[in-house]
Amino acid sequence: MNVVDKSWEVQKNVEERAKSIGKGKYGRVLKMARKPSYEEYLGIVKITALGIALIGGVGFVIYWLMNYLPGYF
Repeated sequence: MNVVDKSWEVQKNVEERAKSIGKGKYGRVLKMARKPSYEEYLGIVKITALGIALIGGVGFVIYWLMNYLPGYF
């Protein structure tokens, strides 16, 4: 089997899998899904960034306490 035949087989498999995407148990969710508006996207980005910063800040405070107050731990 040469490279061209192998690539056609791969393409055929990909197309068969793509046909059944909307028919599985998550088909209804995928049909209802839509692209978020710019405002929705910006809100999600802000909340995610705030969460990452908060978790990083808590981690830094714990690290700082462990280094500068080792007698209490």
